[in-house]
Amino acid sequence: MINCPFARNILPKLLLPVLLAVASVANAQEFGGNPPSIKWKQINTPAAKVIFPAGMDSAGNSVANIVQQMNGFIKPTIGNKQKQISIVLQNQTTIANAYVGLAPFRSEFFLTPEQNSFDIGSLPWQQQLAIHEFRHVQQYNNFNVGVSRFMRIVFGEGGQAFANDLSVPNWFFEGDAVFNETHVSEQGRGRLPYFYNGYRALWVANKDYSYMKLRNGSYRDYVPDHYPLGYMLVSYGRDKYGDDIWRKITHDAAGFYTGFYPFQNAVKKYTGTSFKSFTNQAFDHFKNQFADDLLKASTTKDIKQGKHFDADREYPAFVDDSTLIYMKSSYDHVPAFTVKTGNTERKLSTRSYSLDNYFDYHKGMIVYASYRPDLRWGYRDYSELMLLDVKTGQEHRITRKAKYFSPAFRADGKSIVAVQVGPSGKSDLHILDLDGKLLKAVPNQHKLFFTYPKFYGDNELITAVRNPEGKMTLVLINITTGEPQYLLPFTYKPIGFTALKGDTVYFTSTAEKQDRLFALMISTKRFFELLPTSGDATIGSYQPALSDHKMAWVGFTANGYSITEANKKDLKWVDATDVYTNTKLPLLGISAIGKDSSANILGAIVDKPLAVTNYSKAHGLFNFHSLIPNISDPNYSFAITGENVLNTFQSEISFNYNSNEGYKQFGFEGVYGALFPYISAGADYTLDRRGFTKGNFVYWNETQLHAGLEVPLVLSQGKNFTGLTFGSDLYFNSTNFQQAYAAQFADKRYTYLNNYISFSNQTQRAKKNIYAPFAQSISFNYKTAVSGTNATQFLASGNFYFPGLVTNHSFVINLAHQEKSKDNVISYSNDFPFSKGYTAENLDVMNKVGVNYHFPIAYPDGGFGNLFYLLRLRGAVFFDYTHAKEDNLLINGKNFNQNFRSAGGTLYFDTKFFNQNSVSFGVRYSRLLDEDIFGGTGRNRIELVLPVTFF
Repeated sequence: MINCPFARNILPKLLLPVLLAVASVANAQEFGGNPPSIKWKQINTPAAKVIFPAGMDSAGNSVANIVQQMNGFIKPTIGNKQKQISIVLQNQTTIANAYVGLAPFRSEFFLTPEQNSFDIGSLPWQQQLAIHEFRHVQQYNNFNVGVSRFMRIVFGEGGQAFANDLSVPNWFFEGDAVFNETHVSEQGRGRLPYFYNGYRALWVANKDYSYMKLRNGSYRDYVPDHYPLGYMLVSYGRDKYGDDIWRKITHDAAGFYTGFYPFQNAVKKYTGTSFKSFTNQAFDHFKNQFADDLLKASTTKDIKQGKHFDADREYPAFVDDSTLIYMKSSYDHVPAFTVKTGNTERKLSTRSYSLDNYFDYHKGMIVYASYRPDLRWGYRDYSELMLLDVKTGQEHRITRKAKYFSPAFRADGKSIVAVQVGPSGKSDLHILDLDGKLLKAVPNQHKLFFTYPKFYGDNELITAVRNPEGKMTLVLINITTGEPQYLLPFTYKPIGFTALKGDTVYFTSTAEKQDRLFALMISTKRFFELLPTSGDATIGSYQPALSDHKMAWVGFTANGYSITEANKKDLKWVDATDVYTNTKLPLLGISAIGKDSSANILGAIVDKPLAVTNYSKAHGLFNFHSLIPNISDPNYSFAITGENVLNTFQSEISFNYNSNEGYKQFGFEGVYGALFPYISAGADYTLDRRGFTKGNFVYWNETQLHAGLEVPLVLSQGKNFTGLTFGSDLYFNSTNFQQAYAAQFADKRYTYLNNYISFSNQTQRAKKNIYAPFAQSISFNYKTAVSGTNATQFLASGNFYFPGLVTNHSFVINLAHQEKSKDNVISYSNDFPFSKGYTAENLDVMNKVGVNYHFPIAYPDGGFGNLFYLLRLRGAVFFDYTHAKEDNLLINGKNFNQNFRSAGGTLYFDTKFFNQNSVSFGVRYSRLLDEDIFGGTGRNRIELVLPVTFF
C-alpha cells in the first residue's frame, strides 16, 4: 500500500547512481508549479516549440526566432541530428536560471535576470538563455548514439541521460554552451574576467588541485564550479584542433566507441595527446592570459593565504572610518550581517534567505531583498524588502508579494529606491517609504533594465543600466519624468556595484582582462580609474564603499571574497578617458570565437513575427519517457514513468517487490497537479501480502483502487524553510486469501481512508552542516475502514534536530507511536521506524524513542580512477528503544509485551561517482540488547545503509 501519494516521489531518491542524472533533472522542476489562471500560448518551429504565458508574446517570439535562425549555423560543430524540443517560459519566479533535460525532453527558461552583470553578462535575458540553453538541446540530440542509444531503447530518455552522464562530463555540456554564447554574440561569459576569478585565485595561491578535485569539489577548500573548467577546455580545443574537434570526440564518447573512459580516450584519439596533457595545456594557455595576476601577487607584500577556505566577506558599508558592516558566510555558518571594528568581528544577525548577498546600510538600518516562495505555486516566488535594526538585531518585512531587488536608502534615510521586475520582464524603479508604501514609480519609456540604483540629490537617481541590445552604461534618471542622462558610452562591458559619495559615483567596470574600480565626477564628467593599493593581491575589485576618509572594496581570493580597506589619500587616481576607446571585450587568445559564419550571429537575427496559437493544457498528458529502476529498501521496483511538458500530470506503470513482506505489486499511478489540491488515482494488484495474527503468518492477494486529494503548502519565509502537506486517499481493497488459508479466513472487500498530515521546518544550513542546526519533521497518518472491516491504524512520528557540542555536529531525537485496532486478520502496511537492527513486524501498539549523534570525521578530498571520490567521512552513534504489545501473540502464556533496544554506530561516506553524481551511503553496526524474536539469531548486525538522505 502506498502511504503517501505518488506525486511526491515520481522520481524518488535513487539508491544506485544508475539514474542520478534523471533525478538531478527532476529536482530542477516544479510539479504543478503554475496556477490554473495562466493561459498558455505557443510558437511552433521545426527546432523548438516555445510555450509561454499569454502576454509574453514578445519574449516567445524572440526565443523562437533566435533558436530557429541560429540552429543551422551552429549544428555542424556538434552534429546535424535534430528533434524538436518544447521550451517553456516561466515568468512568475525571481530565480535567474534555465535548464534542458531528458526524462522528459524539455527546457524551461526562468525569465527574471539577476542584478550582477559581471556574473552571466548583460545581454537581454531571453536572448542569453536561448543562445546558451539551445546548445544543450543540440548536444542531447546528437549524443543518442551507440551504447547511449541502446540505453535509450531499453530505459527510455532516462537511459540516454544516464549513459550521457557516464560518457560525457558535465563540464563539457556547460563549457560548450558557454562557448556557444560567447561565439554567437559580442559578449558571453568567455569574454568576462569575472567568469575566471575562481581559477585565477587558485593560480595566484599556487593551489594546484587535481583534476578529480576540480571535478568533485570540496567541503574544506574553494573549488570553482564546472562552467569555467568546461569553457577553458572546450575553447582551447576548438582553437587548437578546429571547430569540429568536439563533434568527433563527443560522438565517440557518447557511443562508448573508445571503450572504458570513453571521453578521455576520444580526446587522445583526435588530439594525439593524453587527456592529462591536454588539460594541462589548456590551463597553461589561460594562466598565460592572466599572467599579470601572478606578477601582481609576486610584488605584493604581506599576503596571507590560509590553508583552506575561510569565508566570503561581501558588500562592505562604513559605519564610521573604523567600523565596517558586511555580509559574512562560510562553509560552517550561514550568511550573517557582521560588524568589524579594528580586527574584531561580531555577528549582528543571521540574514533571512536571499538570492544574493547585497544590502544597503544607513545610520543603523539595513535594507535587503529576501526570497520567499509562494504558498502553493512552485514557479511563483517573491523578492521582498526587509528592514533590519542594527542596534536591536530585529528585522521586519516591509513589502509583500513583490519582486524587488538592490534596494538603497535616500540620504535622509526616509525612503528607499529599488528595482522592480514584473512578470512581463519590464524593469522599473520604485521609491517606497520605510513601511513599504509605494511613493513613486519612475517612468521607463526607453525600456532600460536597471541595476544597483542610488539616490543622487532630491530628484535624481544614478544607476547602471542595460539597454534593449544588452549594452551598459551609467545613467542619471530624473525621478519625475524618467528621462535618462547617459554618463558613459554604451558598450558590452559590464558595469555595476555603484556607490555615491558627494558628487562622485564609484563603480566597477570591465577594462581589458580585469574588473576595475572607477570614479566619475558627475558635475564635471571627469573619469578616473582607482588603482589598487600595494597590499591588494585579490582578483577583481567590486562593491566599493566610502566613508569620509576611507574606501573599501571586495576582491576574490582562494579563501573567499576579501575586503580591502585603504585611506582615500593613498589611492592613485588615473585619468581613464581612454578606457572606452576600445569597446571590445577580450578574447583571451581564443581566435576560434570569431571564426566561421556563425560568429556574432545574434546580431543578425531578424525578430520577425511568428504565428502564435493557443497551447492546450491537456496536450500530451500521458507522456511516458523512461523505465526507471528504483531501490529504496525494502522496496525494489521498476516504473515506466511519464510527465507532460507543463509538469502538471505525472503517471507511472510500476512493478514493486517488498523484501519485508515478500509481496509483488503491479500498479498504475497518476496525479494531476494543476489545481490547488493534487488529485491522484491509481490501481494496484499485489501477490503474496503477509500478515501476522495469533502467532502465525497469513498470506493473501490484494486488488486495490484508490483516489485522493493532497494540498502541499510552502510556508517558508525569513530564516526558516517550512512546509505543510495534508491529504486523504480513499482505498477500495479486495482481499483473496491464498489456498492454504481460505478455509480459515473468508475473502474480504473493504474500503478505507488514508489520512495524513506532515509538517517540516528547518533553519538555514551551511555547506558543512550535516543537518540544519534546528529542524523538526513531524507526520501523522490515520487509516480507518469505511466499510467491510473495522481495522484502524494510527502512526505519529517525528524527528527533532539540535546543534551538537561542536560546529557541524548534530543531535537528533526520533519519536514514534503506532497503534492499530486488535483482532484484525488484515493489517495495513507498516511504516513504523523500528529499532535499528531488528526484523520489524506490524504489532498492535509500538512506541519508539531514538537518540542519535552525528559528527564529521574527515574530509579526504581524494578518489581513484575518475570513478569514485570521497568528500567526507562522518559518523553517528545511536540508541533506539522500541516497546511493542500484541494481544494475539502469547509468550509463556502471556500477551506479547516486549522491548527492542539497540545501540551502535554508522560510518557514512559522502561521495561522488563518475566525478559528478552525489551518492551517500553508510555501514551500520547494531548491537541488539534484546532478542530479535521475529528475525535472525545473534545480537550483532552489520547493514549497508542506502540511500542516505539529509533532512
